Amino acid sequence: MNMENMNVVKEWRWRSPVGGMLLGAIDGKICLCDWEARHDRASVDGRIRRMLKAEIEECLTDATAALAQELGEYFLGKRTEFGVSLLMAGTDFQRKVWAELRRIPYGSVATYADVARRIGQPRAVRAVAAAIGANQMSILLPCHRVIGSSGSLTGYAGGIEAKKALLRIENAF
Repeated sequence: MNMENMNVVKEWRWRSPVGGMLLGAIDGKICLCDWEARHDRASVDGRIRRMLKAEIEECLTDATAALAQELGEYFLGKRTEFGVSLLMAGTDFQRKVWAELRRIPYGSVATYADVARRIGQPRAVRAVAAAIGANQMSILLPCHRVIGSSGSLTGYAGGIEAKKALLRIENAF
C-alpha cells in the first residue's frame, strides 16, 4: 500500500493504577484505549492497522492527552462518562455489540446473554462474547461490566484483577 494513502495512529503508553494502557488516535479521534499486556495484542493491533489502513507510531497528541486526563478522573471516581470522540475498527456485528456496551450504566453489570438479547440475537451469546473480547476501547466501551450468567467475573483483556478494580471503582459489586 502506498504510504501516502496511509493513516497514522499516534499511540501513547499510559500507566493506569491497574496496569499499562495504550491510547491511540487518528486525526483527533480515539481508536485505541486498551491494555498493553493483553494476550492478543498483536491481533488487535493488526485489526486496527488493516481496518483503518494505518501505521502506528509512538506520539502523544491532544486527543490522547485528553483521554489520559479523563481516565485519571475515572480512576479517582470523579468521572462516570467520557467525552472523547471514538473511531471504531471492527466489523458491523462487533460495532453493534460495542454500541450495546455503552448502554450498560456506570455501576451496573450485564451478562453476555443480556447483551445478546439486547441486540436482538439471543442465541448469539458466544459471538457476542467474542466481539466483547475483541473490544479495543477498554473502559470507554465498558466490557468490564459484562459478567457470566452465574455472576462470575469472566475473562478480561486487562486481567481479572483489573476487572475487579474497575467494578470496585464503580461500586458495581
